[in-house]
Amino acid sequence: MASRRCAPTSGISWSTPLRTTSIERAVFRLFAERGFEATTLDDIAEAVGIGRRTLARYYPSKNDIPWGRFDRTIESFRLTLAEMPPELPLWEAVQRGVVAFDTFPASANPSHGERMGLILNTPALQAHSVLRYAEWRAVIAGYVGARTSQPPTALLPRTVAQVSLGLAVAAYEVWLAEPDGDLSVVLADTMVALRGYLSEQ
Repeated sequence: MASRRCAPTSGISWSTPLRTTSIERAVFRLFAERGFEATTLDDIAEAVGIGRRTLARYYPSKNDIPWGRFDRTIESFRLTLAEMPPELPLWEAVQRGVVAFDTFPASANPSHGERMGLILNTPALQAHSVLRYAEWRAVIAGYVGARTSQPPTALLPRTVAQVSLGLAVAAYEVWLAEPDGDLSVVLADTMVALRGYLSEQ
């Protein structure tokens, strides 16, 4: 059984701006040892070697940590879709955007698989995930609305956003069950189903 105490993470210089990747590496080690729910913010602050107030500057809650810098990646997602060639069929533009959003280097630490496995398989994270999924869907709805001259709250943008999320989550479930597969390929193959909803767009 893992010890309830963990030595502060070494190699992090607190004289420079705090590196969130260093925090996340330490935190994911704690999650692996103790489980998400059993790990407290005090545990995290002690392991990383900072105070809770400093930790809160980067992650307002423990639930935010598995999502990483989601605020930045969601803006990148918005820009990626906005830069899609207008001649692309709408379904293909959304497909490419989703694949690009979910492409991470194999060297990422924590790995993308670790993140998504925790997010999708931890009951305590599901309520928080609903908020993140809503932000993600809003990006797609906004893009589809702009491409079809409709408000993002109209039926088609909402439908495409909801279907896209369902397809993406299904792709992740398949990939996590068979982690040797290529996530980009699984996502691309799954997102092709959008064609049925956008065949005339």
